Amino acid sequence: MEEDESTTPKKKTDSQLNLPPSMNRPTVSLESRINRLIDSNHYHSPSKPIYSDRFIPSRSGSNFALFDLASSSPKKDGKEDGAGSYASLLKTALFGPVTPEKSDVVNGFSPSRNIFRFKTETQRSLNLYPPFGSDVVTGVSPSPAKSPRKILRSPYKVLDAPALQDDFYLNLVDWSAQNVLAVGLGNCVYLWNACSSNVTKLCDLGVDESVCSVGWALRGTHLAIGTSSGTVQIWDVLRCNRIRTMEGHRLRVGALAWSSSVLSSGSRDKSILQRDIRTQEDHVSKLKGHKSEICGLKWSFDNRELASGGNDNKLFVWNQHSTQPVLRYCEHAAAVKAIAWSPHHHGLLASGGGTADRCIRFWNTTTNTHLSCIDTNSQVCNLVWSKNVNELVSTHGYSQNQIIVWKYPTMSKLATLTGHTYRVLYLAVSPDGQAIVTGAGDETLRFWNVFPSPKSQSRESEIGALSFGRTTIR
Repeated sequence: MEEDESTTPKKKTDSQLNLPPSMNRPTVSLESRINRLIDSNHYHSPSKPIYSDRFIPSRSGSNFALFDLASSSPKKDGKEDGAGSYASLLKTALFGPVTPEKSDVVNGFSPSRNIFRFKTETQRSLNLYPPFGSDVVTGVSPSPAKSPRKILRSPYKVLDAPALQDDFYLNLVDWSAQNVLAVGLGNCVYLWNACSSNVTKLCDLGVDESVCSVGWALRGTHLAIGTSSGTVQIWDVLRCNRIRTMEGHRLRVGALAWSSSVLSSGSRDKSILQRDIRTQEDHVSKLKGHKSEICGLKWSFDNRELASGGNDNKLFVWNQHSTQPVLRYCEHAAAVKAIAWSPHHHGLLASGGGTADRCIRFWNTTTNTHLSCIDTNSQVCNLVWSKNVNELVSTHGYSQNQIIVWKYPTMSKLATLTGHTYRVLYLAVSPDGQAIVTGAGDETLRFWNVFPSPKSQSRESEIGALSFGRTTIR
């Protein structure tokens, strides 16, 4: 029959502690006290919090191993030395059989939390904690996910535009820095003030000529008009006065692009003329390279590179002084009218192909590399970047006649806008960069809010949201 250690005194143990005779208590041994400490640590209620002494921090929530405290010595020949045995026994007596490392996992503590805690948290089950690698932090509510920006699927304004031509190679709509929209209708040019909604007839070319392109100067005070006879007219819109007529092309001028005081014009005669309006000459240089009509022209934002697209399915890039293209891109399988330079990345150029191509391609003109390509499944008529966010808009013709807002560089669709019944051949962006206007052969101009404002990109633009209605531009 085994002897109960709790009731049998062991003077040998007391003598090992070297206690004075007056303090000898033979009724309780050291081993019995350690067992009680261990047992008491195992049988407390899991739901009842454990309060520690007011002056001594609780060690169950501490990670002494982080500072190499109470570490045991390695075994020698399968046995522990005296110091290691004492440290191991003391560690078991103080912390129980569960080591602080394991306790950290059970209680959800991490080394980054407080080393000493005056109140021990109640033990909780492991399934209450997220798996390793989760972004959820215990005790911290996750921030709400940012909801995608809402883009209205209907235009906030519609203008009737009688005689707006259904011609892929023309560019008949442009929006000035003064918030005035210029539209070529037949042989006339009309100005629509977006602030006052006033309509002004700028000019009438006569029955023998028609408007093929319009383009605002950067300040928005002068307008260039390309005609079917091959001439280019410069108008002072404040005085409604024609100040100059420049020749040089043999056929219609369907594309115009401004760079400070230099005006570039592209024609059906396959040439591009560089015109400096400060000089008396009609043009200062002639760019040759395309084998068919020029239908797209765009200067980069730093005015160093000119991109041109033609009906020969080619995309060329010219510098300020070249008469031959410095870069040639031949990957498109149809006419290249849609051209847009990114205002966010230097040298990033986007281009779109016609019905047989249907692709939007991205180029790095700095490194002369083709970056990516996406098939839109529809004729690409126009492209324009947002100056406020890294997004762009494309308009399409056959066969869906849609408008798409893209997020770059993922090219995920933010919105698809419909409403036009003909090809969406014309596109311009407002001076604040929030709204766009689209024109089609259905003889309508539709205004859409698609981009956020530069000051508050997360807030939905409300410009013109209450201006629903349909009027005529002439």
